[in-house]
Amino acid sequence: MESLALVTLVNTVVIPICLFLIMMGMGLTLITNDFKRVLKYPKAVGIGLTNQLILLPIIGFALANIMPLRPEYAVGVMLLVLCPGGTTSNLFTYLAKGDVALSVTMTAIASVITVFTIPIVLSFSLIYFMGSGSEFELPVVKTVLTLVVLTIVPISIGMLIKRYAPKVADRSQVYVSRFGVIFLTFLVLFLSYVQRDIIVDAFIATGPVSVLLNLSTMALGYYSSKWFGLNLAQRTSVTLEVGLQNSTLSIFMALTLLSNYDMSMMPAIYTLVMFLTAGILVRIFSARHNKLRKSEIESSVLAARML
Repeated sequence: MESLALVTLVNTVVIPICLFLIMMGMGLTLITNDFKRVLKYPKAVGIGLTNQLILLPIIGFALANIMPLRPEYAVGVMLLVLCPGGTTSNLFTYLAKGDVALSVTMTAIASVITVFTIPIVLSFSLIYFMGSGSEFELPVVKTVLTLVVLTIVPISIGMLIKRYAPKVADRSQVYVSRFGVIFLTFLVLFLSYVQRDIIVDAFIATGPVSVLLNLSTMALGYYSSKWFGLNLAQRTSVTLEVGLQNSTLSIFMALTLLSNYDMSMMPAIYTLVMFLTAGILVRIFSARHNKLRKSEIESSVLAARML
């Protein structure tokens, strides 16, 4: 198969199918009561969603303006910040011993809301960074329908499997989460190969903004949840949800909806940064959780001896 045919196959078939499966995997972890958690724990969910849906895009837009980026890379920043969460954040939250239920809830709600916010904000971003007369125009209705097919539909299918075949869902969800991380890694390698002639320049250009965006959003998630009195597990979830983006969806939109490889480089390079920082945070949060757990056990033992 010629290289052009292979690239076309990956962009138009492989990525959409894998994204569909990844989002269905998210649905395998969901039940209807997860959406009711907004009413049960409004503060935690509210803080997380405010960070994801409002503050994250604002920070991304500010950095895209401040940093010396090509217009395509600036649009790549916006693609990234408009796609919060994903199964990757749920997996890392689990590894970090955070509140997985809160993480899944935020991811699910954000995935539904962003179906309608992405086309609007992205259209504005294209005009703002690329110019009103540029060749890049986002078909809003087509984009909404595409996002519905690749997010809401597979999530709904996953929820139906969870409802009527819970054992199948429970056995499958861990493999789907791992598949999401593996496929995202493959996607980054694929983009690096296709764009091998400019990968070094792209890394130099987008690396600093990737680090700044990742560190600032994770700091925002942690300290905002700490200031509002969330517990350690909830702070862990919010931090990782805000700092880990749905890079797979961002790359899909760049390659398939906008047909532009340069716009996909920012999400690809950000993926490398977020995997590194998330791995570090997993160790830090796990250690703090274990320390807290040990302290609680020692306090319980001491209290029992005093009785």
